[in-house]
Amino acid sequence: MLTLSAISIMTMNAGNLEKGVDRNNLDLSVKPGDNFYQYACGGWQKANPLDPQYARFGTFDQLGENSREQVKDIITHLGDNQPKGSIAQKVNDMYKLGMDSVRLNQEGANPLKADLARIDNAKRADFMSIIKWLHMGIAAPFFNTSVMADLKNSNENMFYLMQGGLGMGDRDYYLEKDVNTVKVRNAYSNYIEQLFVLVGYKKGAAKTAAKNVMKIETELARVAMTREETRDYSKLYNVMTIEQLKSLYKNIDWDVINVKNVDKICVFQPKSIAKVNEMMLSLKDQEIKDYLKFKYIDAAANYLSDDFVQANFDMYSRAMSGKQVMQPRWKRSLNVPNTLLGEAVGQLYVEKYFPADSKKKMQKLVDNLKVALGERISSLTWMSPKTKVNALVKLNSFTVKIGYPDKWRDYSGVEIDRAKSYWENVKAALQFSAEYEMSQLGKPVDKDRWYMTPQTVNAYYEPSTNEICFPAAILQAPYFDPKADDASNYGAIGVVIGHEMTHGFDDQGRNFDHNGNMVDWWTAEDAEKFKALAEKLGNQYSAEIVADGVHANGSFTMGENIADHGGLRVAYSAFKKTDQGKGNEMIDGFTPDQRFCLSYANVWAANITKEEILRRTKVDPHSLGVNRVNVALRNMDWFFKAFDIKAGDKMYRTPEDRVGIW
Repeated sequence: MLTLSAISIMTMNAGNLEKGVDRNNLDLSVKPGDNFYQYACGGWQKANPLDPQYARFGTFDQLGENSREQVKDIITHLGDNQPKGSIAQKVNDMYKLGMDSVRLNQEGANPLKADLARIDNAKRADFMSIIKWLHMGIAAPFFNTSVMADLKNSNENMFYLMQGGLGMGDRDYYLEKDVNTVKVRNAYSNYIEQLFVLVGYKKGAAKTAAKNVMKIETELARVAMTREETRDYSKLYNVMTIEQLKSLYKNIDWDVINVKNVDKICVFQPKSIAKVNEMMLSLKDQEIKDYLKFKYIDAAANYLSDDFVQANFDMYSRAMSGKQVMQPRWKRSLNVPNTLLGEAVGQLYVEKYFPADSKKKMQKLVDNLKVALGERISSLTWMSPKTKVNALVKLNSFTVKIGYPDKWRDYSGVEIDRAKSYWENVKAALQFSAEYEMSQLGKPVDKDRWYMTPQTVNAYYEPSTNEICFPAAILQAPYFDPKADDASNYGAIGVVIGHEMTHGFDDQGRNFDHNGNMVDWWTAEDAEKFKALAEKLGNQYSAEIVADGVHANGSFTMGENIADHGGLRVAYSAFKKTDQGKGNEMIDGFTPDQRFCLSYANVWAANITKEEILRRTKVDPHSLGVNRVNVALRNMDWFFKAFDIKAGDKMYRTPEDRVGIW
């Protein structure tokens, strides 16, 4: 049996506590045994009513707002006299282009005219070259493409073909018949029609074009895999040679795609590509043109005049999510360089806002959590010694990335020119990014690459590189606060760390070995035991009603639920090694274990619209905040002890019904 070497535990002096659990976040009218989420977060919810510019807003989003304000401060102080071609010039000019509402409204649809004319004038033989052009960062008609590590050879990049082409993002929006889904679908059809009117179509022609688009997207939806099916990598890994691809899907001109340095390709959803192959013969020229034009206009809408932006908001934000008010222009404009020139902004961000000691303290926390997870794996009763050895090897092989990359992205190849329209510059940045992705083909996988920018409030686990990553922006209060006690930090950022580690062992991550290859390192008996435990956990979430009689989807959210489950257990185990965790000293009326649970719950404090609840239940692999708290904690024995929750209380779950995986 492998063991992990003991690593010193970072502790914080509770006697000098300045921050941590805030009593104002509580709703003391609710008993913790009745609804712990409401008890822990109700005060926060009342004090932070939902701003109509948001469909959901919580402590997670507050941290995002803080990061946005920091980035705004950086960008708005850059000034216009930056050296041409410098990072500062590109970031500043992109932001200023978005802020120039007078120019944007004067230009209207003009920035689109040349490209729309190209589609209008295309012959059938030209369609594939237009599809290829759109796929270079602009839009994804008919299918999606990606370059990423070969699932079974993590050192090599592979080209992937995937189902796509759906403007509403998920097949259920096209197929289900409940009231909310029909309402969203009708809004989408109206939106398509509206965009065609805005580019000069007459009302009748716009209505016909919208019907053509809906026809194509609905056909694609009918053959698309379900959300649950797309979680099974064994069904997705369908590798074939380019010759086989051409033989199977003869109506698609793959030569035009011109993928260089490729001898094989992975088709995630063959049924979807087969449908596209069929469509290339069955669809009329005008139907294809309308569809391609809509994809293009839709991609550009947020970078045009106010009427386009408003139409886009009314569809994707109001109808789908329940937002009532558009974000101010500065936020929308800031998001463009912050995303399209993300690491350029990130360089400026870390120079000003990320202290070096935060990286050191975070590394200690990660080390502590690795020890705790290793000990938990070693003590599992349901797993055999053989599988435990492989699990510990994988854990010991984790790469940990904290704060920001050691090597920054080079943006010298993209030009931002204020003499050109906003959309032309956005398009250039999008195409530059797509060309960068395509350039990775034929090259080894870049293990130093980051998939989030430093100013992003989030974290991730990447199975192909077996790495966990924590950008600088998430390493701030209330997630990580050097002035708070251990219970508060381990309950917040500690669980986030444990969550990302556990992704390496969730229902998807467990299929990859320590090298990031899709290899079955489990015994058959252990795999069956894991699946049984995971299914039991999934059923707990699926039993929860989210809104309008709709249940949560415990299968679709399985990976995130397992990660929350493991994150809580691992962070708590690590916390119990600290001086505070070993004792029982009260702080502000709460025991250490109570503060740990309250800190965790406050991470997910939020208000959310009903529309957004229903949308996320369709498209978001994460459970709603209330379930991330109440369902997850009801599997922890120590939670019931901490708040004296007993049989008869609504939060109580019998010991035999509690799930313990990691």
